[in-house]
Amino acid sequence: MFELLTGRIKNALDKLTSSKRLSEKQINKSLREIRLALLEADVDPQVVKNFIKRVREKALNKEIIRGLNAGETIIKIVYDELVELLGKTHSELKKGTVLFVGLQGTGKTTTIGKIALYLSREKNKNVAVSSTDIRRPAAMEQLKRLCEKIKVPFYEFQGNPVEIAKKAKEKAEQEGRDYLLLDTAGRLHIDEELMEELKKIKEVTQPSEIIYVADAMQGQTALEVIKKFHEVLGITGVILTKMDGDARGGLALSIREALGIPIKFIGVGEKLEDIEPFYPERIAQRILGLGDIQTLIEKAQKTIDEDTAQEMALKVLKGEFTLEDMKKQLEFILKMGPLDKLLKLVPGLSAYADKIKVDEKLIKRKIAIINSMTPEERRNPNIINLSRKKRIAKGSGTSVSEVNKLLKEYKQMKKMLKNFRMDRLSSLKGKFPFRFPFPF
Repeated sequence: MFELLTGRIKNALDKLTSSKRLSEKQINKSLREIRLALLEADVDPQVVKNFIKRVREKALNKEIIRGLNAGETIIKIVYDELVELLGKTHSELKKGTVLFVGLQGTGKTTTIGKIALYLSREKNKNVAVSSTDIRRPAAMEQLKRLCEKIKVPFYEFQGNPVEIAKKAKEKAEQEGRDYLLLDTAGRLHIDEELMEELKKIKEVTQPSEIIYVADAMQGQTALEVIKKFHEVLGITGVILTKMDGDARGGLALSIREALGIPIKFIGVGEKLEDIEPFYPERIAQRILGLGDIQTLIEKAQKTIDEDTAQEMALKVLKGEFTLEDMKKQLEFILKMGPLDKLLKLVPGLSAYADKIKVDEKLIKRKIAIINSMTPEERRNPNIINLSRKKRIAKGSGTSVSEVNKLLKEYKQMKKMLKNFRMDRLSSLKGKFPFRFPFPF
């Protein structure tokens, strides 16, 4: 997401970073490029106009921030304004009945499954799901199966949509659920019948949230639809789907300022785990090519439990890093998700992630090589002679040269780990997340 926008904005700002002083002409030239980039990303024109105006006013009147040069000061101003544009802070999903609305084809049903999994697994909340979409039995069945998969209760009732909504609300209250996620019927376009149905469902459920699920790739077209739903129902939040696709980012940058509605989550893949809370400051960092280290750390924390991380950190301190430990780290990297996506979260690499070729098959081949070794060989690779290398290569479907390369990488990694003094690692205690899977 935001690849095109990131590249254009970065190019405009890179021209300023080396400058100690900036003229009004330089600032205006860079802002013109940013303006064009935002418009090409399908950001609402009025939003673009207001954004550029605020940045220009601050850039021309702002004193140089201590520790930064003039160009870096402009980047800080653009970053602050992007955070403001995106909504300042993360907006939590309020407990109670959450009504999901939207048109067909936006991924609403799958998104509800993702949110149910996120709330139950990540937030440890008591969640139930129901659907009032009697027009599309297949959608209701899909949601029911998703709930079975993630082990979240699905309330199934007979009747019209309003009666189903009322029964689901009553049952959720009786069972003391933190959240009832309620799906509603979609349409290919807005019609009066749909809106009347949604208004009645809202009346009988008194939802804590009304969430519009939007396809991020639709840009300003979706903005107009959200506006109409908002006028009738009072939308409290938006979830953007397909942010991992070719979305230009215009909708994400327009919603808060144009409609005053926060973005709650973004869908970043097809798996049920592929949903992220929307943090304006993190998205602003990604747009400016600054990476997103906090999201990267959170992904790592989900992949490796604290006991395993502490055990690995202790081995590093004692200099006991083995090939088995190397294998675990390679597996952690694969579990964290597609490597091209991870690179986009790394500060300094995010802007160039699309140009870096990442071969996950190569990591899997390394794991296969280690798996073909005996426990003794993993503990003491010095015993691996040529005949053993041939056996390992044959067992892993690789070559002796690949085995040699892996052993060389292991030795280099172990040598690098030895260079970390115990006192240096101790000084990091409490300051750096040891749950991060790369202690080196």
